[in-house]
Amino acid sequence: MSTLSLRIPNSLYEKIRQLAKQEGISINQFLASAAAEKMSALLTEEYIETRAKRASLKKFRAVLKKVPDSEPEEYDRL
Repeated sequence: MSTLSLRIPNSLYEKIRQLAKQEGISINQFLASAAAEKMSALLTEEYIETRAKRASLKKFRAVLKKVPDSEPEEYDRL
């Protein structure tokens, strides 16, 4: 484990403290979880961008052609 010294505004610290208490976790756990969630979001965006670069409009259209041309079920209509 590593230690991180962090300077944040008192108002932000108080809100973090309150939310951590509500969740029944430590401030440390709260901040580690928040950092992990942010990292996950950024890495997911990077992953999707990488996948999009490999996309093929030709293959996409080929897959769409396999979809049957039929009316939607009654419960699925707009």
